[in-house]
Amino acid sequence: MADPFGFMKYKRKDNPYRSVAERVLDFEELQVPLEVDERQEQAARCMGCGIPFCHAGEFYGGGRAVSGCPNDNLIPEWNDLVYRGEFKKAFDRLSRTNPLPEMTGRVCPAPCEKGCTEALNGDGVAIHDNERFIIDNAFEQGWVADSGRPKERTDFRIAVVGSGPAGLSAAWRLNQLGHNVTVFERSDRFGGLLMYGIPNMKLDKDIVQRRIDIMAEIGVEFVANTEIGRDISFEALEADFDRVILATGASVPRDLPVPGRELNGVKFAVDFLTDITKIVLANGDKKMRKSLEGKNVVVIGGGDTGNDCIGTAIRLGAASVTQLEITPQLPGQRTDANPWPEYPMVDRKGYGQEEAIAAGNINLTRYATSTTEFIGAERGQLIAINTVQVGPGFKPVEGTEETLKADLVLLAMGFTGAEQSIFQGFGITQIFDDNTTNNEKVYVSGDAKRGPSLVIWGIREGRKTAEKIDETLRVMVTQ
Repeated sequence: MADPFGFMKYKRKDNPYRSVAERVLDFEELQVPLEVDERQEQAARCMGCGIPFCHAGEFYGGGRAVSGCPNDNLIPEWNDLVYRGEFKKAFDRLSRTNPLPEMTGRVCPAPCEKGCTEALNGDGVAIHDNERFIIDNAFEQGWVADSGRPKERTDFRIAVVGSGPAGLSAAWRLNQLGHNVTVFERSDRFGGLLMYGIPNMKLDKDIVQRRIDIMAEIGVEFVANTEIGRDISFEALEADFDRVILATGASVPRDLPVPGRELNGVKFAVDFLTDITKIVLANGDKKMRKSLEGKNVVVIGGGDTGNDCIGTAIRLGAASVTQLEITPQLPGQRTDANPWPEYPMVDRKGYGQEEAIAAGNINLTRYATSTTEFIGAERGQLIAINTVQVGPGFKPVEGTEETLKADLVLLAMGFTGAEQSIFQGFGITQIFDDNTTNNEKVYVSGDAKRGPSLVIWGIREGRKTAEKIDETLRVMVTQ
């Protein structure tokens, strides 16, 4: 290590967020990157551990959440290179394992930092922000395109169905290995949840499009507004390509089938976020009219998507925002049952929650609360919801019923899994650990295989799937 005492000399400093008062006025990115010299100091905090926990993802203590990077990123190496100012080498190390670091450097919850050895008695190294610096600098210097160009081309053709993290990761790696890749997307834009599932202030869509444009430049073909099984038959796709990767995500949202679910004003969070992102993209200036002015918004779900919905509702001028979470509130700090290097299961406020509280929603989140009914007016418009507090086993607690005003309810309770029709279309009945299936030409990758998960898991699975396909195709050539 260039500075083995860096973690003692420099305090942790994250990329600062723009002030709440400023950022709620637009859909511009939340954070402002540090200056280069400050970023190098942050990289110097990496301790050069003999046994680093940051770059290997493990499920400790019951497997509730991964700690450490599941993508095998060479974190201590590129931290040291950033400190030394060897930014090109840092990018080379980073891009060996992560084809999409500009995405994870913005939206990953950074399990690497939670497993950082410095986090045992300190705050951990700002790995997440260091990663963003490396890739943003690489784009500025023009290094990214060349890192994805193949040395030679094969005659093999691979179809990737879905353009989310797993699909893009697989397409990048396959193209890098010399194969001819076509990405099919049923939406009008590419990126999957990166484009439409995450709001612009958290992941600017120009960043997503920048990656798509680079991939198209170096040989990946993109086909939008095309659904396999409708616009192209399963049989035709399988006949036209040597291999097919299904990276369609876990796109089935969890519903809440209680009375009144059919009312106008009850929406899935992903549909709401998609609609707003489309308007932001159409406007161009990343500002929005206050379409929720005077409206009472209830967000059901306490995860990242719920937080994104809260932040979006505040930007749209909601009169009030309430968040309902069916589980109890987590403790403020680690308990003895949740030691390092496990992922810390502690209560934390997201950017959207901070914004909502600043806007006057003092009692924003109601824990251990379940919705029992949506209430509508005569014309079928939502006006309120009935709730009840729950105890162990999520059983209702008698006498805790309450009615809340609600003009818009956003269901942000996660996803149940992948749409099954595309699996059935290809005759897939088994999906194996290495992403192969009972159909030797078809692979399944990312959330479509493992269920709802982190962006970094999708990137890893896409890369591994690409390398598995490359291995099998090259074996065919040598036989």
